[in-house]
Amino acid sequence: MSKLAAAFALPTAPGSFVGRAALLATLSAELARPSALVLLTGEAGVGKTRLVAELLDSAEVPVVVAHCDDLRDPQPLGPLVDGLRLTSPLVTGPPLDADAERARLLRAMAELLRERGPLVVALEDLQMADPATVELIDHLAAYPVPGLTVLITMRDGLPGWQPPAAVRRLPVSPMTRDEVGSLAAAVLTRFDAGAEPPDRFITHLFERTAGIPFLIEEVVRSLVTGGDVERIRRHPEVLADVAVPALLRDVLLTRLRQLGERTQEILGAAAVTGMAADPHPLSVMVDTDHRTVATALAEARAAGLLHERDGRLWFRHTLARQVVYELVPPVTRSLLHLRSARMLEEQQPRPVALLAHHYRLAGSPADHVRNAEAAADLATAQGDDATAARFLLETMGYADLPRPVRVRLAVKLGRSAIESVAQADAIPVLRRLLADRRLPPGARGELGLALGRMLRQQGEAREGYEEIERAVPYLRQHARRARALAVLSAPDTVVGRHVSEHQRRCTEAAAAAELSGDPSALLAVEIARLSLSLETGDPGAWPAIEAALADETFAGYPRERARACLNWAQGALHAGLTPAASQLLDTGRQLVDAAQYERLRPIVELTEIGLDLAAGRYDGLEERLLHFLARPYRSPQAMPDARLYLARLRYRQGRTASASALASTSASASADAEAGMRSVIAEAARVGAVWPLIPAHTALALLLVEDGRSAEGMAEVAAALELVEGKGIEAWGREARSIRNHADH
Repeated sequence: MSKLAAAFALPTAPGSFVGRAALLATLSAELARPSALVLLTGEAGVGKTRLVAELLDSAEVPVVVAHCDDLRDPQPLGPLVDGLRLTSPLVTGPPLDADAERARLLRAMAELLRERGPLVVALEDLQMADPATVELIDHLAAYPVPGLTVLITMRDGLPGWQPPAAVRRLPVSPMTRDEVGSLAAAVLTRFDAGAEPPDRFITHLFERTAGIPFLIEEVVRSLVTGGDVERIRRHPEVLADVAVPALLRDVLLTRLRQLGERTQEILGAAAVTGMAADPHPLSVMVDTDHRTVATALAEARAAGLLHERDGRLWFRHTLARQVVYELVPPVTRSLLHLRSARMLEEQQPRPVALLAHHYRLAGSPADHVRNAEAAADLATAQGDDATAARFLLETMGYADLPRPVRVRLAVKLGRSAIESVAQADAIPVLRRLLADRRLPPGARGELGLALGRMLRQQGEAREGYEEIERAVPYLRQHARRARALAVLSAPDTVVGRHVSEHQRRCTEAAAAAELSGDPSALLAVEIARLSLSLETGDPGAWPAIEAALADETFAGYPRERARACLNWAQGALHAGLTPAASQLLDTGRQLVDAAQYERLRPIVELTEIGLDLAAGRYDGLEERLLHFLARPYRSPQAMPDARLYLARLRYRQGRTASASALASTSASASADAEAGMRSVIAEAARVGAVWPLIPAHTALALLLVEDGRSAEGMAEVAAALELVEGKGIEAWGREARSIRNHADH
């Protein structure tokens, strides 16, 4: 294996690739599929990268290796861009405009990969990828590129991300005892052609390395340094009772102790700077000449701690770098991080992400905050809200941060976290700030609005609604106030608010939007007004919606048009207007597809499911619902609706299986459905979500009545109609009243 060893940061080690024949065959078969997307998962050092390199070494098409790195400056699709640049100049295909909308950027990259095809992309360490690179995997799964094969490695799970169904996931497991023996023998033959490890040694090696190939190679190499193979023969129990982390630490510590003191210092500085060990920055950091550094790095390479790739020296593995890093005394580490940062300050443009990293670990709060904010601003400008939120969250831990600075950063955090998976981490931060009575009014409004929106998106309907209510008086900008009031005008979000209150909020929103003169605020209010009219059964709502979609109302606002269509489709479904809901969904789906507006796809899916359930189209519906529920991070607030749909579907399917031969199946389905409905009711009541609380009570009422438990069913009908009366929207009680009337007769 040599062709791709350099690209994958692997040392050339002929003969040591063992024990993976079955997995290699499976992987080869997977990659033979058209437009294959394969994800290799496993712990650090288990051999994912080696497996990929071995497989692709004989590839007949070009291979692009893209390394993800969480310390790179924010750049959407950065690993792919860098990987393509290494293979050939980016002179074909559409331009990769970092400031473009995310969907357009994803389409541009997909088109570029298509034009470069046939092509294999090896995407390394997805757990460190920028959000756009992760979204590209979802995009390629939904829209396969002919001639493109993508092979991904990932050390551990990505919070908030579930691989799409089109991605074939293959776990790379640790080696078995026999495979450990084969690998140990292969390593030993480099030192003694006839060497064979004793059984007792293999047993100890297997137990103490947990079958991790990287550890196996490092341990055996360490034990036979200098050709002392006889040591293994004489003392096979040498590894007994040593834990894996301690084992690796001891192996590398032993190897480091064989090096000179100056070499150890230089290697520690290299571990601070990153995976690469470059002479110039190291000579500055340790204040010595280039020749001394070069000699030290050569010594470290000879000891097996570094290897060469593309003319540079690198740590052999992230685990090796981590252990060397941890062996550097904490005070020394902080000093080295500070020196590294001071050196990076001289670069133009300033690598703000790296600077934030080094200043944070150097214990320099002011410098860390300054650069983290700059990195967040850069990420925001590139549409990378998740990365921006990550940098801003890091700044929130300083207790003595001046209040004006904390407020400014928190406002930015609130705006970036709304559109990212960082909501769960940002919510407690914003709550703590809002609890401070000295918070300036303008900041209170902005933070309250952001917190309220996040809570609603996380499914906390009542709490989010009330947070926005409290924020409205403090919002100074008319456009911001208009948008907040438009949110409060939605009737399907919270219990305890009569429709007349939502209508009043809508009127206030319209007045604020007029004062602002902001076209986007005016449009947001108009969408909310028509949604409210549709939900309340206003006969003029549908003609007004048709007119809005036909004229120039949405000119220049394609995403708002898509969102409006889906909001209205759901409102029509709530009101029982299924033909209108279907028509609006068709339009909304086309707009989402055209704009590649991924954030709205869950709403498209859920509305499709609701319409199919209403029409009795049950084929494949349960599988779709389970797949939807398996990805709660995409739309947490939609999960109760999906669980209710699943419960209703299972009950209806059970009713069709009510023949005597299937009585037990029907009873089981009924019990499962009832449990599901009660679970939805409990959760919706807890969070104060009027929808799906009303339809859940109604569905449970129908189940109970049809199962001969009329008294319990009528109690559920009463609960549903009480909520309908409290909301004041008669259309929402249509089904419950039908159940009651049928029971009365």
